Amino acid sequence: MTDIWTQRWDDRYSSTEFAYGEQPNNYLKEQLQEIQPGSILFPAEGEGRNAVFAAKLGWNVHAFDISAEGRNKALLLAQKNNVSIAYKVGELQALDYKAAQFDAIALIYAHFPAQIKSQLHRMLTTLLRSGGYVIFEAFSKKHLEYLERNKDVGGPKDIESLFSIDEIKADFEGFDFIELSETEITLNEGLYHNGEGSVIRFLGKKR
Repeated sequence: MTDIWTQRWDDRYSSTEFAYGEQPNNYLKEQLQEIQPGSILFPAEGEGRNAVFAAKLGWNVHAFDISAEGRNKALLLAQKNNVSIAYKVGELQALDYKAAQFDAIALIYAHFPAQIKSQLHRMLTTLLRSGGYVIFEAFSKKHLEYLERNKDVGGPKDIESLFSIDEIKADFEGFDFIELSETEITLNEGLYHNGEGSVIRFLGKKR
């Protein structure tokens, strides 16, 4: 990824306040509490709110992000909550995760650059064991309409970085779709996710 992309996220995460709050995403919270804890990976994890929540439930937590500032905040949050997480800085293809290493992968607002997002999804699925779960929530292509009405809800401003149900079906071939829906939700997550938005929610189990 470009230095500009990395700098953008370092800038966002460098303030004292947590950009998206310290509490976990609601959809992730609901789903994780229904799955037996094991080993879980959080791509594009930012400041660690979701990873720390998983660790408090007893998961063996791994995370990565391109932002060193995000990692610093995540480790502080983990320390505050008396848990540990294994957090790497870098791009997925440069990290040494192993095939079938994880029991779950949580993609929560992991809006990778449009030109590589599907490639990264497919790479991530190789890291998941058979029978493992993907938990996914991110903004849908319809979200642009919501952004026009309220910029405070956040999210990418280009349609290519947003998601559709058809894209998820294509990116996660070989999964049973326990849930796959496009829905309107109200977000209240820190400084940058506030208001009504349109999201794709996906819970899948790898065959």
